[in-house]
Amino acid sequence: MAKKKYTKRLCPPYQFFFKPVLEALEELGGSGANEEIYNRVVANTHLSSEVIDEMHSFTMSQVEYNLMWARTYLKNYGAVENSKQGVWALTAKGAKMLKTDDVDAKAITQFTNQKHGKTDESAEDDVPDVETKNWREQITDILQNMNPYAFEKLAQRLLRECGFSDVVVTKKSGDGGIDGTGKLRIKGIFSFNVAFQCKRFKGPVGAAEIRDFRGSLGTNIEKGVLITTSSFSRAAKEEAASEGKRLIDLMDGEELINKLAEYGIGLTEVKSYEIDEDFFNSLSEE
Repeated sequence: MAKKKYTKRLCPPYQFFFKPVLEALEELGGSGANEEIYNRVVANTHLSSEVIDEMHSFTMSQVEYNLMWARTYLKNYGAVENSKQGVWALTAKGAKMLKTDDVDAKAITQFTNQKHGKTDESAEDDVPDVETKNWREQITDILQNMNPYAFEKLAQRLLRECGFSDVVVTKKSGDGGIDGTGKLRIKGIFSFNVAFQCKRFKGPVGAAEIRDFRGSLGTNIEKGVLITTSSFSRAAKEEAASEGKRLIDLMDGEELINKLAEYGIGLTEVKSYEIDEDFFNSLSEE
């Protein structure tokens, strides 16, 4: 069998991120969500814009992909744990590894590979959760190929599920970049007029798109939300959060898919079980 050829990546391999992930969780007080971990790791490792903007797939950057791998290996090793809500936390073992400066990337990698009967080379052919990869790829393909108005209607449904009211899709061209509007009411007292824009991109959304969207917002709009099927470049994220300018909330492809799954919009959860073969084999031992 011919050896599989891999595209040379700018991003460091997932093993590089083992220690930065643990350090990020420690800095965050012992726990953190994916985005919080990502932001800390990017800041602490001083990755270049070229590395940060490198894409692995339409919805995920290579850094995000390798961080997913790093978290999975650390979890298998017992250094971190995560909840159903996607919050990751340092375990006592992980905290001790940092305290004693004993983050052995080779040992962490070999532990998981041996546990699943993989060699270091064959492990790179998989993703942490094959089933997750498959359904995510399918829904990504569907989102990428929806007609623009259908995608806007999907965003309308999602925003309603997230607590927005009076959500309206403009259905007009020449609307200045605004695809729809709505109201967000907080605790039944405070309300904000919100405008949203949908972009079915395959490459990263850049800073120019953020500036154009912000420029389209009228004085009656307190907040803008930009939803994309892809990701946002580093410059786009910085532009969206620029001080002194109207803040733009961002929802990338991964977050979009997560929200569709959370609210069951076009997705139905199918439960499965992992078989503990060691347990069944132990029953036959003398």
